[in-house]
Amino acid sequence: MTSDQPPKTRSSDVIEVHETFVSRLRRRIIGAPRDLRDKSMYHALMLTPFLAWVGLGSDALSSSAYGPEEGFKHLGGHGYLVVVLALATAVTVTLLSSAYSKLIEHFPNGGGYGVASRLLGPHVGLLSGCALLIDYVLTIAISIAVAGKAIFSFLPEGWRPYTLWADLGIVVVLTALNLRGVKESVLVLLPMFLLFLATHLVLIAMGLILHAPQAGETAAQCAAQLDGDLTGIGIVGIIGVFLHAYALGGGTYTGIEAVSNALPLMREPRVQNAKRTMMYLAVSLAITAGGLLLCYLLWNVQTEPGRTLNAVLFDAIAAGMPGGHALVVAALVSEATLLLVAAQAGFMGGPRVSANMAVDSWLPHGFSSMSERLTIENGILIMGGASLVVLWFSDAFVPALVLAYTINVFVTFLLTMAAMFRFWWRQPGNPARRRRLVLYAACFLLCATILAVTVWTAITDEHVRTGGYLLIATPVLYLLCLGVRRHYRVVTRKASALYAQFGELPQSDDPPPPLNPSQPTAIVLVGSYGALGIHTLLNALRVFPGHFANAVFVSVGVMDSGVFKGEDTIEELRQRTEGTLKQYQRLATGLGLPSAYHFAVGTDAVDEAEKLCLKIAKQYPRCVFFAGRLIFQDERWYHRLLHNNTAHAVQKRLHWAGKAMVIMPARMN
Repeated sequence: MTSDQPPKTRSSDVIEVHETFVSRLRRRIIGAPRDLRDKSMYHALMLTPFLAWVGLGSDALSSSAYGPEEGFKHLGGHGYLVVVLALATAVTVTLLSSAYSKLIEHFPNGGGYGVASRLLGPHVGLLSGCALLIDYVLTIAISIAVAGKAIFSFLPEGWRPYTLWADLGIVVVLTALNLRGVKESVLVLLPMFLLFLATHLVLIAMGLILHAPQAGETAAQCAAQLDGDLTGIGIVGIIGVFLHAYALGGGTYTGIEAVSNALPLMREPRVQNAKRTMMYLAVSLAITAGGLLLCYLLWNVQTEPGRTLNAVLFDAIAAGMPGGHALVVAALVSEATLLLVAAQAGFMGGPRVSANMAVDSWLPHGFSSMSERLTIENGILIMGGASLVVLWFSDAFVPALVLAYTINVFVTFLLTMAAMFRFWWRQPGNPARRRRLVLYAACFLLCATILAVTVWTAITDEHVRTGGYLLIATPVLYLLCLGVRRHYRVVTRKASALYAQFGELPQSDDPPPPLNPSQPTAIVLVGSYGALGIHTLLNALRVFPGHFANAVFVSVGVMDSGVFKGEDTIEELRQRTEGTLKQYQRLATGLGLPSAYHFAVGTDAVDEAEKLCLKIAKQYPRCVFFAGRLIFQDERWYHRLLHNNTAHAVQKRLHWAGKAMVIMPARMN
């Protein structure tokens, strides 16, 4: 039997049959298809620890543009607590990054959704996945909103009404950039990341050094404030103020989980490289966030309408210096550019989570499909579109976005910490058990505290009520996912009933009879071995009794996110696809029908099926193509979303090429 691959083509020839102006423009924007047979391509696509720090760690590091600011503002007149808040920030970053670093050792295929699903059950995992998806959408929205605010902080005040439109435009540009691929987008944004590090480290150092002579005076003021608070609100009141500021500054810790959720993007050895990336992330975030908080205190920074707290701080540091205004502009531009890099975490992590959920049938299966440049195109488009909606709905109001963002992130943190605590509880013989239990218990308590305070604030604080409204998105998505999975289960049950109607099918392991290519041939397009493919073959023979002398089975192994794990993926997918076709061949042999099979591997089922079918048609001139499709008695709009339309798409292309193709309906009542 034969296993044919389409002849190797130049990237410009891949869609030679259906090249249109739109498709040519699309390829110009996102690039030519990847060659799946080029094994060096997989190594080139993966990220080194440094590039992963840029693309994934930027989500966490960029939170220094809004997390410390929110915490500092909620301290109010209790500035002496800044020192404790800076210390607590560094400790929290260390604990959470350590927890996720240990998680990676045992769950190298991803954290968050996968860990919660495996250790706490699929429905808890679904909640974690939904919160993660909303988190990544908000990552994009808030990063771009804060970037716009930083840029317009130094532009003329009359330009500020156009901030939202600028934000929306940036989302569109980043969506197109990510459709080209992960590594390309990270490399483009690398200079921006380095610019942020250089300018902010210099400014923080200047802020601390220039105010060092006044450190004693500041300490005396803090001591006086503490004495006044001990007399006025007492120790309980002081603890309450601190916890409120600490929790509402929880945006500082968002993004720490990004590395574990995007582990498949890491270059081998993945675990070691991911842990190194986590170390880079933790150190840079602790230094930046803690340094900014101390500078806010030393320089007695006050909020100003329409400007970020960092903009006010940088103005104060650079005041009176030669070229001071240029230094402030450079600092704010670097901050805005890092936030654009941070938006990459949403485009990189969100599609991965949605694809994994699609593989588990929580989302439409089409969300797991990869484009011909090996990016998860559907997920990227969803992330970009949802971010546009969030920015428009919230009017890019940063405090509300930060609140909703923090809550969704800490839902995932909380569930992950609980899952890992349970994992180590079940490891009684492991010498590291006690240390790990202490680590995950401490992280769980921290996450629970921050989550409880932020949820209460979202409910009671009218100033950020929009953030509370955005929380509806997570339970709504959860309910939609339950509906999607229920639909797939119903369809699977009905398909099983259809399969049962066939009774005992004659299958034979004997060599199939030889084919005569000049005789009428039924070419059957199949996916997995099951009711739909069997129904298509048997119906073709029933509708055309005694006509076909041969049967040829055709399948396309689709490279989706559920199977794309590295350079060995292609061979595994080829073997699995060929194994399925051999099952159909045994069925044809049992029916006494000469048969063969052909298959291809690619990222687009329709393109690969078209090329393969046109090639096979030259070998069997008297052929008719057949494919099956589920038909619902009362077809709804969501059926087209949940079930792919591959059969009709291939039929349209083959008809245009002058080939006959029949779609056999499989009725689902």
